[in-house]
Amino acid sequence: MIQWASLSNGARPVPQPVATPLVWATAFTGAMVLVALINSLVGPYRPGLALMALSLLAALLGLCARFTAAPGTAVLCWLFLNGFAIPPAGTLTWAGHRDTFWLGCLCAAALVGTALARVIHARAAYRRITPGGATTVATVRSGRGGWRSG
Repeated sequence: MIQWASLSNGARPVPQPVATPLVWATAFTGAMVLVALINSLVGPYRPGLALMALSLLAALLGLCARFTAAPGTAVLCWLFLNGFAIPPAGTLTWAGHRDTFWLGCLCAAALVGTALARVIHARAAYRRITPGGATTVATVRSGRGGWRSG
């Protein structure tokens, strides 16, 4: 007997990433809140601490974003880092190597978060569609459920 099934009702092997404008809005709001929090709790002009916090924010946002959102996320976090975490507050400056390094760190954090999410989702999808899960390859190779040594 033939049964009709809608393709949209089936399980997706990999979840869809969040829309880029939503990621950027979250980066804008999160960076603003983080820099304000660091400036009020720890004290102003702590760029190292702010860079670490904003890199963590970029990596967390990368977990649910597309790769194309990484540069914009990094720039938005850098704007708050440069504008409010170093003196003079409220003034954007460009200090060559320092700002290039900061942008690189923030972009790398966003890309690492996105790549990590893709690997985790791909592994989960592989386990869902492979009969027996991820141990199938190991079981076939050894014949008893584990890797054969030597």
